[in-house]
Amino acid sequence: MLDPHQRSLRVGLAALACALVFRLFSLGLPEKLVAWLAQPDTAAFLFYLETGRNVRFSTSEAVFSPDFLESPPAQTPIPTFSGEEEVDLTYSTVKDPDISALLEKPLTWDLYGTDPTVLIVHTHTTESYTKSGETYEETSSWRTLDENYNMLSIGDRVAQVLEDAGISVLHDRALHDYPSYNGSYTDARASIQEYLDQYPSIQLVLDLHRDASGSLYNQLRTAVELDSQTSAQLMIVLGTNYDTYEDNLSLGLKLQVQLERQAPGITRPLQLRASRFNQDLCPGALLVEVGAAGNTHGEALLAAQELAQAVIALAQGSR
Repeated sequence: MLDPHQRSLRVGLAALACALVFRLFSLGLPEKLVAWLAQPDTAAFLFYLETGRNVRFSTSEAVFSPDFLESPPAQTPIPTFSGEEEVDLTYSTVKDPDISALLEKPLTWDLYGTDPTVLIVHTHTTESYTKSGETYEETSSWRTLDENYNMLSIGDRVAQVLEDAGISVLHDRALHDYPSYNGSYTDARASIQEYLDQYPSIQLVLDLHRDASGSLYNQLRTAVELDSQTSAQLMIVLGTNYDTYEDNLSLGLKLQVQLERQAPGITRPLQLRASRFNQDLCPGALLVEVGAAGNTHGEALLAAQELAQAVIALAQGSR
């Protein structure tokens, strides 16, 4: 039982609490508090303090709705080109294109849609890399029919990243250099033309190779450190012996700049050569050397990932 003094104290405190509540309601503070909590940014912040999860809420959702959306991953900034970017080039041709003008030229493609817009081919399909614990069979030094380790695996990685970004890809899996290496480009040309005839939606043709230079026991290895991992380097090769080569060069220059922006050191100088490399078949055709025979397969896969991300960035910038 409470004594009279305790009862009086309790009644007094209850009356004071009621008066305080009435005063708060008269000032509209509860409504203001609820409105503040209902703000998407506030809800997301409090949810982050509680769970450590970074979320964003739609303004149409109830406060702390379970139907939240995870914050999207950071996107590569949409690239723009002023024509003043520095690009390393090597010339094996008499052509002298206006590099600044070609960099500044707008990219007019659209790689998004339901129809295939990217074709990946490998003129030298069986090219492979230096073994690093793998046990696959080689047809000759740094060449194999094993699709897990030849250029088809590199194309698969590029295709996967592009498709995950909503870009529809065709991947030619023909062995253009086997059983005979001679005539590889002629054989690949027939395949590319067939794809272009069947899928006029194709706007980018990537011919993925790996470079080779050196002796039988000392092959070229390219390397760059990316996020504490060693990646192979990429080299864009552009033929100039056809009338529309500047269209492809404009694209190649932009890709070179974008690659260096997102992964400094990933590229070797862009090579201009007095050849065609079947690039005359499409105004968006590029030959890319993904590492060299001295690289490991894992290093080449990292470079392939960067290549795909750069293509995605260019595709987003042209939308």
